[in-house]
Amino acid sequence: MNFLIADTFTASFSRLPGLDQKAVKASVFDLQMNPTGNGLQLHRIDKSKDQNFWSARVNRDIRLIVHRTGQSLLVAYVGHHDDAYAWAERRRIEAHPRTGAVQIVEVRERVEDVAPPPTLHFVFPEHAKDEEKADTAPALFASLNDDALLSIGVPADWLVDVRAASEDGFFALASHLPAEASEALLEYAATGRLVTPTPVLVAANPFAHPDALRRIRLIADQEELEQALAFPWEKWGVFLHPSQRTLVERSFSGPGRVAGSAGTGKTIVAIHRAVRLARETPIAKVLLASFSEPLAAELSKKVLVLAPETSGVVPRITTASFQGIAEQMFQLEHGVRPRIANDVVLRERLRAAAASIDLKGFSERFLLSEWTNVIDAWGLTSLDTYSTVQRMGRKSRLGPNQRARLWPVFQVVRDALAAERYTTWANVFNGLADALAKRENKPFDHVVIDEAQDLAPAELRFFAALAPAKPDGLFLSGDIGQRIFQHPFSWASLGVDVKGRSHTLKVCYRTSQQIRSAADKLLPTVLRDTDGLEDERRGIISVFDGPTPEVKSLADVAAEAATVRQTVKTWRAEGIRSHEIGLFVRTPHLVTRARAAIAGLSGADEMTTAPMSLAKGLEFRAVVVMACDEGLLPLDERVADAADEAELDEIYETERRLLYVACTRAREHLLLTGVMPTSEYLADFTTQYRK
Repeated sequence: MNFLIADTFTASFSRLPGLDQKAVKASVFDLQMNPTGNGLQLHRIDKSKDQNFWSARVNRDIRLIVHRTGQSLLVAYVGHHDDAYAWAERRRIEAHPRTGAVQIVEVRERVEDVAPPPTLHFVFPEHAKDEEKADTAPALFASLNDDALLSIGVPADWLVDVRAASEDGFFALASHLPAEASEALLEYAATGRLVTPTPVLVAANPFAHPDALRRIRLIADQEELEQALAFPWEKWGVFLHPSQRTLVERSFSGPGRVAGSAGTGKTIVAIHRAVRLARETPIAKVLLASFSEPLAAELSKKVLVLAPETSGVVPRITTASFQGIAEQMFQLEHGVRPRIANDVVLRERLRAAAASIDLKGFSERFLLSEWTNVIDAWGLTSLDTYSTVQRMGRKSRLGPNQRARLWPVFQVVRDALAAERYTTWANVFNGLADALAKRENKPFDHVVIDEAQDLAPAELRFFAALAPAKPDGLFLSGDIGQRIFQHPFSWASLGVDVKGRSHTLKVCYRTSQQIRSAADKLLPTVLRDTDGLEDERRGIISVFDGPTPEVKSLADVAAEAATVRQTVKTWRAEGIRSHEIGLFVRTPHLVTRARAAIAGLSGADEMTTAPMSLAKGLEFRAVVVMACDEGLLPLDERVADAADEAELDEIYETERRLLYVACTRAREHLLLTGVMPTSEYLADFTTQYRK
């Protein structure tokens, strides 16, 4: 008999207190060992529309709801006695007549059971704008017939209600529908396109349908059950959206990439893919890398959610930051750690080199920028290579004579660094790439990269050389809109061509429709990388609704602090816990401004306060982005440091992306504040999409 767990169980389980959870775990383990339920006092739920629902006694008050057939036992829900019975009485579990996927269907009896929320702020196509609404809101899906609605998984009970739904009632209705149906309807409302899924042949096992797999998991053994119960809140670790699952399971003949805006699950795909590759081949070694050490640590924790330590999978997955894995391999190669020259050292050496050859007409700022973004980034070692390199993203054109005048400065710097046994991270990555390229046997069988949009040229060369030249050797996950640390460059020029193997995720799970659509206004509607691949921001949908983000321009820092303080107190009163609140500012020294605003509040020490650049990979129910003042966003000192017009443009775009990253850490609530005059970006945040 198949033993299965539903996402409705994990959600209800996570709401119970600790002592009840322990009792539930013991009961679920007993059920797995003995599906007959002896000792658990199984009773059929007579009032349920589905005669396969049974209750199992956990303790005096807690009841498990299970769905039992001759072939399977599905743990569906847990709760206090009356709540559990009421849940089962209004549900049935069955295969959808059109798609074939097993669904947990809420029985539809009275239209008035679904109360619409008071207000929604949803972005619809032009013809559905608020100002064009009649007194009676039009039905959004009136033009879709039964066949169309059934094709996307709408249960037959709900066809009439879906067709009658207006804008104001849509999100309330969507919460009663299976996820695949509500997402397809949401996309139709936002874009006018009804995307019908490709038919899947699952007649023999409806639980194997991709839409069923996102909410129901087959538990193979006691170890897998223990893992599922240990992380009930991490539903992503158990359930994947079909579009995500396709990318996890697909084999790529060359380098593959997944893209998508914030919250669409790119990192989830990367983690699942790393675990899948390690499981598939018992001796395979997988590298799962991300931009920074904190992000790599988070990846490591999430790998444990998917793969128990005793499974033999975890020891074969190495999680590391870009620089962390390079440092390890440098030590293996040379026996010492690299001595990295920081910006202070580089400025001094450039200044001395320019003086030694009496170079005129080029600022110190330009020399450092040219060194960082061209010479060092691309590992240039001669005037010949410098004369022919494409200086991408730099509008200060340099002819042959100017490059010839500049090269001696850079050569002097290179020699000075080598003499003092200094190196740079770019030099480390390039040197390792050259060494690895000559080796037939690679340290890893598969390389999976998260936050790939912030790879520098030398880093991409390194990972391309580290990955074996075979199917599924290299997989990259990233969002151009979140690129905040690197100038754009051509991946294909370094041998990483993902054309035909690049896919964009369009469903956002982390951020509400209101926050996502507002944050998207900070970016162009279409982002293009240097190789011509496009990331279309329109058509992305969020699967839940929430309050409209607030933007406050205050008279002074004290007024800002008072506003932030009151907002955070309100969030706490509404049940948002302290660790679910994040406050972000532009620079590290502004963190004290954020801390001062919440000083003395209950739970303030548990709230995260950090610079925007450290927001990557984080998630909170509520976020404040503070100190959005003129001169701080964009940051004046970065603007003043621009070496040329192209770099200035890139700085402005990067500052926008920083704000975008910070805003999209919020799931439900978002407040942006600044002291007047405030950042120009706050006005953009509330206007139409940028072209």
